[in-house]
Amino acid sequence: QVQLVESGGGLVQPGGSLRLSCAASRIDFRNYAMGWYRQAPGKQRELVAIINSGGTTNYADSVKGRFSISRDNAKNTVYLQMSGLKPEDTAVYYCNGKWYTNNYWGQGTQVTVSS
Repeated sequence: QVQLVESGGGLVQPGGSLRLSCAASRIDFRNYAMGWYRQAPGKQRELVAIINSGGTTNYADSVKGRFSISRDNAKNTVYLQMSGLKPEDTAVYYCNGKWYTNNYWGQGTQVTVSS
């Protein structure tokens, strides 16, 4: 069974930093485009950042310059380094893996930005 397991969420003060990790199992990870999405209460899930199999990245305008996505194919893991966090970044963050018709989600990790 395919698993995407996120970790690294938590409570952080405005301006702080967090690094999220997503460990994948039972997929040919290097072929997959990996992304981070988030969903705040009462809002739709939105794309935060994505990295394709070749390492090309793309970011939501709201996080450009503050967040960085990376991947380690040897560890089957994708990361989201978040800095300059704002209260509006508060959400459940989900890891996603896509390859052709294969589309997998993690269970999510809560990020709360509050003083």
